Amino acid sequence: MKLNANARLLLVTILAAMVFVPSAQRLKLAPRQSVNVEMQVALPLFVQVAMAAGDRFLAANIAAIRALWVDNFKMQKEEFKVLAKVQENVSWLNPGHEDNYYIAAAILPWNGEVEAAQRILARATTARRFDYQPAFYYAFNLLHFKGDAVGASNWMREAAEYLPEGNNRLQMQNLAAIWLDRAGDLDLAISVVEAMARQANRGDFRRYLQQRVIRLEMLRDLREAAARYQQRFGRRIVALSDLVESGIVAEVPKPPFGYGFAINEQGQVVLQDSPPRAPGGQR
Repeated sequence: MKLNANARLLLVTILAAMVFVPSAQRLKLAPRQSVNVEMQVALPLFVQVAMAAGDRFLAANIAAIRALWVDNFKMQKEEFKVLAKVQENVSWLNPGHEDNYYIAAAILPWNGEVEAAQRILARATTARRFDYQPAFYYAFNLLHFKGDAVGASNWMREAAEYLPEGNNRLQMQNLAAIWLDRAGDLDLAISVVEAMARQANRGDFRRYLQQRVIRLEMLRDLREAAARYQQRFGRRIVALSDLVESGIVAEVPKPPFGYGFAINEQGQVVLQDSPPRAPGGQR
């Protein structure tokens, strides 16, 4: 018996449905990966350039758009590694790509990809001598994620150089000096601030930096005194008054500004960044 065209079409549809429905049910029950399609793989650079008809800047834009549109709130650790690779590729193809370095600074360091972010920002700093932001973000990452106060201060001063003379540049240079308060190597920190003071164009800013040098020197001297106390008595100081009562120092120095000195939880002398608490918890 011959079937007409409509009957044959109906038969094919029924057979396809009989195959599709069980397959769909099995697929529905199968475990699924949570990986975003956008961040499963980073294509080799030569493939990206070839797909962009040999235009490296077009290839960079395509990859940057891919990084921009990914839903990073749902990404897993391994996907951030792919995102970092994608954005590093963009920075290689076009080091000065503004969207790329900005997204990298905003996302990568906070998700375990600090080194990738720093490489992207370093390239952007070199390529964009008119833009202070890449060096600024690089400096912030050094301080916040690496604890490198001296390195962060150096990069912050470089960022300041990309700004015109004026208050904004001074504020950034001031921040570079303030960060040195956290330096582990106080001798190095002092030498950096001294160099900044010598290079300062404005007299008032130079005098301010010289006062910061005095403050750091006081901190260094107190730490050395605390080390002598521990060596002599076999215990750490509990209060700065221990240094005076033991005769190691004549008095606790008063810095030119700030809230003086304190002892942190590790027993180390530090600069106090807030007013000391009065008895009863009142400041």
